[in-house]
Amino acid sequence: MKQLVTYTFLFCCAFIFAQEKQTTSTFDVNYFKGNIALHNDDILHLINGHPEGFILSWNKKTFGHQAWEQRYNYPDYGVSFAYQNLKNEVLGDNYSLYAHYNFYFFKRNLMLRIGQGLAYTTNPYDKVDNHKNIVFGSRLLSSTYLMLNYKKERLFDRFGFQTGLSLIHYSNANVKAPNTSVNSITFNVGLTYNLEEETPEYIYNLSEEKFTEPIKFNFALRSGINESDVVGSGQYPFLVVSAYADKRLSHKSAVQLGADVFFSQFLEELIYYKSVAFPEDNVSGDEDWKRVGVFAGHELFINKLSVVTQLGYYVYYPYDFEGRTYFRVGMKRYFGDKIFGALTLKSHGAKAEAVELGVGIRL
Repeated sequence: MKQLVTYTFLFCCAFIFAQEKQTTSTFDVNYFKGNIALHNDDILHLINGHPEGFILSWNKKTFGHQAWEQRYNYPDYGVSFAYQNLKNEVLGDNYSLYAHYNFYFFKRNLMLRIGQGLAYTTNPYDKVDNHKNIVFGSRLLSSTYLMLNYKKERLFDRFGFQTGLSLIHYSNANVKAPNTSVNSITFNVGLTYNLEEETPEYIYNLSEEKFTEPIKFNFALRSGINESDVVGSGQYPFLVVSAYADKRLSHKSAVQLGADVFFSQFLEELIYYKSVAFPEDNVSGDEDWKRVGVFAGHELFINKLSVVTQLGYYVYYPYDFEGRTYFRVGMKRYFGDKIFGALTLKSHGAKAEAVELGVGIRL
């Protein structure tokens, strides 16, 4: 799990330092309560209450000093701390820290917050003391939360009000088994507080010139550690080599087309285990554990950060593991025009395979 901590810490540092202009800021506090979504029948016995908690957030407002702020309707960026009681002593309580963006719609009355960070759970799986907790295989987890709020600031002096729905996700991305993860769908209500007496005017001076750029070629290396679903099978390193072309469609977005080669050592160990423990599955143990996939993707650019989504299909697939289709979603941070770092999650549907730390070049 040290690698997962390092990956998320580096992403949060990149997020903070990617923001350059100092403006006004706010605090908000939200109480939430709701239900755990049943995405896997194996966790049914662990859902016996309505999880609740609170989210404390600091937000730095933008007013259009940079072009990207105007293109995204003057979003906020900031950090959040969350506490959640999962209402089951087997699952324990979770404490989380996130970096987040707030995006605004409908005359800034509707706010969409997207947060990514780390969580600490108080009662993870233990084969002796807590064998029923098949949700969290480690104390440290990756966490994502989405919040959709109706929001009105400065209703009374510097105080405002917001309410809406939140989705909170916890997983260690198969860094260690077991890992069935938890998704909470909640209702939240909260207060906001502006630290400054007055709100500056928004700037709008965007050029109407059409954005054009030729096709670019990208090369990336991704790595980390992960484990199969067999508890205790061990954590192993992996390497992913990627090459793809991208075409910018606008200042905000680009489309991608490329290929991945996967060297996943956990799969080599799983193949051997299956050949010995389950002879009825007709696994010889000599199957190749390498895979090759092709993918199409999209990249959404937000300042020096971008959000990547990719859909892939294995064209070389000698051993059947979780199906031939895979997904990748995550963040990239550009250092200049060519070099980037990336933190991404690879999955097969709702089943995570690995969290990937990557570096790459765009030529």
